[in-house]
Amino acid sequence: METSKTHIYFVPGLAASPDIFEFLQFPDEFELHFLEWLIPFTEDEPIEVYAKRMSELVLEENPVLVGVSFGGIMVQEMSKFLKPKKVIIISSIKSRNELSKSLKFIQKLKIYELFPSKVIENIELFSFFAFGNTSKTRLKLYKKYFSVRDRKYLNWSIYNVLHWQQSKPLENVLQIHGTYDAIFSYKYIQNCIPVEKGTHIMVINKAKTISKIITDSLKMLK
Repeated sequence: METSKTHIYFVPGLAASPDIFEFLQFPDEFELHFLEWLIPFTEDEPIEVYAKRMSELVLEENPVLVGVSFGGIMVQEMSKFLKPKKVIIISSIKSRNELSKSLKFIQKLKIYELFPSKVIENIELFSFFAFGNTSKTRLKLYKKYFSVRDRKYLNWSIYNVLHWQQSKPLENVLQIHGTYDAIFSYKYIQNCIPVEKGTHIMVINKAKTISKIITDSLKMLK
């Protein structure tokens, strides 16, 4: 008798394509679905309205939702319209309280308005700003994985990362976080599964470790 598969929906990080998940590997009992970012109707579209639109792309009941970085924020918002079996976030935050002091400073002074979409549209500037590394090898990777260049989407995303209003962690959220994350500092993260020396892009370069953590956590649900 064939066992029904567990459906996993993946949401990539800010400006990223689903290609960032290409190195993850799971047993055949899981069926994988990769969502792409929608373009906001306006730069002022409430994140709740946007998340509702994203949740309508999920066709199965009781799915597993997996999100990276801003995608982690998004799957938590999407979970409010769905009944997920589990929500898993990678290199992300569970509430606004896990933002670093530097990001809160940027948010408070609205520094992001000085360099939002223009920085990310320029992949060299983006890679230096986000990861401090502009080697040719890294730039090639960034050009491949960070392919969403719509200015309205970029401005909307940056604003919503910094202004996310979630004050308390949701239930049923598993957080996987790298100890070397330069965007969401590990120092401010609580109750997570740590990945030693994992960076903000560890879903790419530590895919084997992350695959195992996700697989083991989902098998425990059965």
